[in-house]
Amino acid sequence: MKRQSLWAAGLAVVMSTAGAGTALANEPHPWQIGLQEPASPVKHLMDSFHSLLTVIITLIVIFVAALLAYCVVRFNAKKNPVPSKTSHHTLLEVAWTVLPVIILIVVAVPSFKLLYVAERVPQADMTIKVTGRQWYWDYEYPDHDNIAFSSNLIQESDLKPGQRRLLEVDNRVVVPVNATVRLLVTAGDVIHSWAIPSFGVKKDGVPGRINETWFKAEREGVYYGQCSEICGVNHGYMPIAVEVMSKPNFDAWVAKTKTAQGIGDRSRDVAQAPAPAAGAVQ
Repeated sequence: MKRQSLWAAGLAVVMSTAGAGTALANEPHPWQIGLQEPASPVKHLMDSFHSLLTVIITLIVIFVAALLAYCVVRFNAKKNPVPSKTSHHTLLEVAWTVLPVIILIVVAVPSFKLLYVAERVPQADMTIKVTGRQWYWDYEYPDHDNIAFSSNLIQESDLKPGQRRLLEVDNRVVVPVNATVRLLVTAGDVIHSWAIPSFGVKKDGVPGRINETWFKAEREGVYYGQCSEICGVNHGYMPIAVEVMSKPNFDAWVAKTKTAQGIGDRSRDVAQAPAPAAGAVQ
């Protein structure tokens, strides 16, 4: 009986630890080691590329350190009073030329693949326009009758139990799970940068210019990020929160928000609007 109780207690500890890890997977937390859990196709590719580079760099460091240690021991003045006067070694010269080329190719192939996937926006299910301002974000949903709102940091004195300091906002971005979301990012004053680590997204917002990126959240939850371009004295107080929910819950949120903003039903689809015809009057 006592043994069963110990097993039950141990299982409870493991489950609570796993639950805490899941709860913190979408945000930074104290003493964090490693990257945040991936929640989008691009972030999965980024993590794989990071792991590949880590292995390659570690092997290179070990090889160079071992070579230096060997040279120090083998060719010191006591063991080698007469220094070598070798002027060339064809095989060695070919090796140290070809091997780095091979390593660069191994690194370049997944790198180019990642760049292509991250920059090429696929057929989108919806579009969100993001405008960075000192020091908050404006959001617009052109596919949903131009729902619009601002998102500001919740001050520490106003936080509710369980809310994250310097990460919680008064209005979260809301998207459906497994939907391809196109982001149009710009700024209204200085350069900002919209970033969510779990999505592998970081796109600069530049005044007078619209930059495009995308993400596809693979699981429900709340994901946090921050402005990642120094934009003034309150740069560190410009968080981003994205809430990913099921499609029915998202539709209910859209209906509720439209009612609150007094927006009628003028549904239209601009998620993947075609480019205007040449010579068309804008």
